[in-house]
Amino acid sequence: MAERRVRPASTAKKHTWRRATRPPAAPPSADPKPPASAGAAGDQREADSVIQAALYQGGVRVATPSSLADTFRELREQRDGMAWIGLTRPTEAELLSLAAEFDLHKLAVEDAMEAHQRPKLERYGETLFVVLRAARYLDAPEEVDFGELHVFVGPDFVITVRHGAAPDLSAVRRRMEATPELLTLGPEAVLYAILDAVVDGYAPVVASVQNDIDEIETEVFSGDPEVSRRIYELSREMVEFQRATRPLVGMLHALMAGFAKYGTDEELQRYLRDVADHVTHTSERVDGFRQALTDILTVNSTLVTQQQNAEMRALAEAGFEQNEEIKKISSWAAILFAPTLVGTIYGMNFDHMPELHWVYGYPFAILLMAVVCSSLYVVFKKRDWL
Repeated sequence: MAERRVRPASTAKKHTWRRATRPPAAPPSADPKPPASAGAAGDQREADSVIQAALYQGGVRVATPSSLADTFRELREQRDGMAWIGLTRPTEAELLSLAAEFDLHKLAVEDAMEAHQRPKLERYGETLFVVLRAARYLDAPEEVDFGELHVFVGPDFVITVRHGAAPDLSAVRRRMEATPELLTLGPEAVLYAILDAVVDGYAPVVASVQNDIDEIETEVFSGDPEVSRRIYELSREMVEFQRATRPLVGMLHALMAGFAKYGTDEELQRYLRDVADHVTHTSERVDGFRQALTDILTVNSTLVTQQQNAEMRALAEAGFEQNEEIKKISSWAAILFAPTLVGTIYGMNFDHMPELHWVYGYPFAILLMAVVCSSLYVVFKKRDWL
C-alpha cells in the first residue's frame, strides 16, 4: 500500500455525519410525547446501520468512537492510526459522508449502494475497492445463502459495507485484535483477514454440497421420482456458487501481482498466497460439483428412460398375453356357437322345412354340428389361437 497521507482538516463543505447518543430532551409542553423530528429519525437510521467503528495504533485498539464524526476527528488527531468501520445496508447519506471524508471514488460508492455486484477488485488511486460474495449453507431448504460484502481499503482505513448475514465480521475483528502483530501490518492485513474469512466460509458449504451429491447418487439408483427436481435445484445453487468463487481466483492473482509495486509485507504475501490456494481449490471443487451434477442428471435421465421402456415392454407383454386369452375365448365361443346355430335352425318347427321329417335328420344334424366344430377347431389350431 502507499504511504499514509496527511489528512486535511474537515471543511464546511464536507458532510459531518453524526449520531445522537440519546434522544433530545423534550421541550416544555402539555404533550409529554412530542413527535420525533426528521433529523432524529435519520440519526436513528444511521445508528442502526453502523455496526462498529474502531481506531487502532500499533495493532492495538485505542478508541471506540460512538459516531462516524468522532471517528473522523480522532483519526485526524492520530497521524499513524487506522480506522476500521463496519456498516450494514447503509443509507446513501452515510456513504456520501464516508466518501467525502476518505476521498472514495464515486463509481465505487455507487456500487456499494447497490447489492448484486459481481466479485471484483478495482484500484482507485490509493484506495482498493473489493466486492466479495460470502456463502453459508442452509440445511433445511438445501440452499446456499449468499451475502455481499464491499470493502474499501485505503492507506489508513478499512470500510466494510455488508449486504446480507454472511460473513461474521465481528469474528474477523476479534481474530485481528487477538493477533496485534498481524494487525500492525495495516489495512492490507485486515483485507487479508476478511478474504480469509470469506474463503474459509466456503468450506462448510462445499462439505454440505458433497453430502447432498452423495445422497442424490443413492436416490438416483434407488429410483426416487423426486430426485430430478433435487438435482436441478442443486445445480442452480452451484451456478451461483461458481459466480461467487471463480472471479476470486483472478482477483487474488491481480492482488499478488502488485506485491512488489505497492511494497506488501513479505509475511502478508505468504498469507495472501495461502488464501489464493484455498480459493483455487474451492473453485475447482465447485466446478467438479457442477460437472458431477450434470453427469448425474444424464444418468438419471437414462435410468428413467430405461424404466419407462421396461414398463412399456411389460405393458406390451401383458397386452399380448391378454390378446392370446381373448383369441382362445373367441375361438371356443365360435366353436360353441356352431352347434347352437344348427340346433336353433332345426328347432324352429316349420311345416315345410327340409329334413324335418327325414328319418336320418337327427343324426345328420348331430354330424353337421360335429363337422362344423371340428373344422373350426382345426382352423383355430393352425392359427395358434388354441
